Amino acid sequence: MAINDQLPEGVTRETMDVDVLIVGGGSAGLSCALHLANQIEKHNEEVASGKKPGAPIPEQMIVVLEKGAEIGAHSFSGAVLNTKALEELMPDFKAQGAPLDAEVTKDAVYYLGDDYSFKLPITPPPFHNIGHHIISLSKFNRWMAEKCEAKGINIFPGFAAVEALYEGNKIVGVRTGDKGRDKNGNPKANFEPGLILKSKCVIFAEGTRGSLFQKVSKKLDLRAGKNEEVFEEGVKEIIQMPAGTVEPGQVIHTMGFPLHKSIGGTFIYTLPGDRIIVGLVAYLDTQDPLLDPHRELQKLKTHPFMQKMLKGGKVIAYGGKTLPAGGWYSMPKLHGDGWMVCGDSASMVDVQKLKGIHLAMKSGMAAAETALDGILKNDFSSAVTASFEQKIQDSYVKKELYRVRNFHQTLSKGFFESLPLIALQEISGGRGLTDNMPAHKDSKTTHKVVEIWGPEGLNAQENKLPKPDGELFYDKLSSVYLTGTMHDEDSPNHLLIGDGDICRTVCEPQYKSPCNHFCPASVYEMLPSQKHQGQFELQVNYTNCIHCKTCDIKCPFENIEWTAPEGGGGPQYRET
Repeated sequence: MAINDQLPEGVTRETMDVDVLIVGGGSAGLSCALHLANQIEKHNEEVASGKKPGAPIPEQMIVVLEKGAEIGAHSFSGAVLNTKALEELMPDFKAQGAPLDAEVTKDAVYYLGDDYSFKLPITPPPFHNIGHHIISLSKFNRWMAEKCEAKGINIFPGFAAVEALYEGNKIVGVRTGDKGRDKNGNPKANFEPGLILKSKCVIFAEGTRGSLFQKVSKKLDLRAGKNEEVFEEGVKEIIQMPAGTVEPGQVIHTMGFPLHKSIGGTFIYTLPGDRIIVGLVAYLDTQDPLLDPHRELQKLKTHPFMQKMLKGGKVIAYGGKTLPAGGWYSMPKLHGDGWMVCGDSASMVDVQKLKGIHLAMKSGMAAAETALDGILKNDFSSAVTASFEQKIQDSYVKKELYRVRNFHQTLSKGFFESLPLIALQEISGGRGLTDNMPAHKDSKTTHKVVEIWGPEGLNAQENKLPKPDGELFYDKLSSVYLTGTMHDEDSPNHLLIGDGDICRTVCEPQYKSPCNHFCPASVYEMLPSQKHQGQFELQVNYTNCIHCKTCDIKCPFENIEWTAPEGGGGPQYRET
């Protein structure tokens, strides 16, 4: 199914000329915008005072496009923030009111058996978090946006960038998606055509599995010679506890239960106001076709260790997202004529520590410094943007990612099997026995249900959802309600299915439709077929989508393409 981009007769797209265009209003994009504005201001002050020769930079039109209804609406992370990039960007960030919920004062790691737990006597170095800060990324990014707007940066929320504009292989701008089309793609009475934004420089900062950068990467072959992108899926809840029961500033990680057939772990963070964050992350290169992180998160809360901690609690927020896990060897080419890419879109996440916000910020700042150079030279050719790649090489972005360059591939072998290899990597600075270990495409690792679960399949006790109670335990649809996700029901389905017959004839009978399980938002379900007795047809409830992108990554037949829906649609995260 193709997306209808045809305009009604007599309607044209408005064209806007900008100087620097940033696609994505997350921590990478906002750090880029703010640092660029600060650098321009500093340059002009130094020129005016005679400290630096040359001419002042005239006012620049810096634009940040954000597909969410507001900045922060689609921002989702654990999150524990290493403030080193924030300290560079804004040394007085505390005085400026940075929304840091709690400084980490205690950390611990536990192993959970099916009905027991034990604390590791020493917290492994990757899990050291004391001195870092627990934050809400959605709140943090809204605060960052306020700082950007105070500097005159133009932020356009509700605008999804859907097409890159080219002159040869040079990127010269983007087109934003139309608004006000019906289910069939026909313009409605409130139709608004997307904008053409022409720019001297486009910086892609779309976050995990950036849908526009995916197209750019394919067209320009930016992943030639690189490892496959690989991903993990995270879900989390915020639980309100009774007054006076929670000591803020604790970070606990657990391994083991409830994940048995998939690799992953959990995180528990304590917040002021007697709130606890409980999250679970699972590797998407699992062989298990029935992996359901939402179900596993509910099961986690049945463990005696968690029951003691969460007694009397009520879930008040939920969400889900994928995160890039391939790291250094999965990073694409980072620059070209008229463009750069930073943050999660470029696989800049330290998966060993589950940290990426400071790396996203630092990479955005490096892109801003490169953009300043381009403004001064009036040149954004590849020869100029190449310095961005060098800045990343010279920064702690490389240092941190290179040290864990083989971590995901190693842990994918299994928790206990991988321990000696990971220890060897720690000793050898990340190398281990083999450097540049190959990564497998997540969509290609899924096995048939009978191969993993035998004849039991979905009837296995491990695949049962704990009984929902509306307090601590939720079914998936009730959890989705907590995300506030919204899409116009009379708008085009942004989840494009390649061949529905595959879902009916092969995927459901043999794999039991993995998308029905791995999706954290009940977007996909199989319903009895009206035409084919005894078979099931895929129904896509696209208005439930919380933009995690798992379906685009993990469908074993690569039969689902996630495209950007009408701008403003999606989750409305406030606390995450």
